[in-house]
Amino acid sequence: MNFISRDTDYAIRALVYMAKMAKKKKDIFTVDEIVKEERLPERFLRRILQKLAKKGVLRSYKGKEGGFSLINSPKKITLTDIIKVFQGEVDLTNCFLKGKICPNIRTCALRKKLKGIGRGLDRELRSITIASLL
Repeated sequence: MNFISRDTDYAIRALVYMAKMAKKKKDIFTVDEIVKEERLPERFLRRILQKLAKKGVLRSYKGKEGGFSLINSPKKITLTDIIKVFQGEVDLTNCFLKGKICPNIRTCALRKKLKGIGRGLDRELRSITIASLL
């Protein structure tokens, strides 16, 4: 089981790079620049950055001088924010059996334990920001 998807991983790596370079007073980043510096596949990264822009994490600039920039401070972008964009809500209790909701969903002891673990995991992921990964 992979907890972090490939798209989420690439997004985090790109955002960390952008945050690091923003400290050096650089604002707009091209896909080609990030691909070169972080050795990420261009065909995936372009789509990932566009999705982050659509979800309000990045700002997109078109044209010859275009690229992407951070909208918020790296201190305000959490791992939960990025995971939600590419993987949806963090939920350890996918209580479906063969496409149907489990009949024991209300009384299942395992589900209650997993919900508690999920709340703790969510708290931890919210405490990790892009700035903390620099």
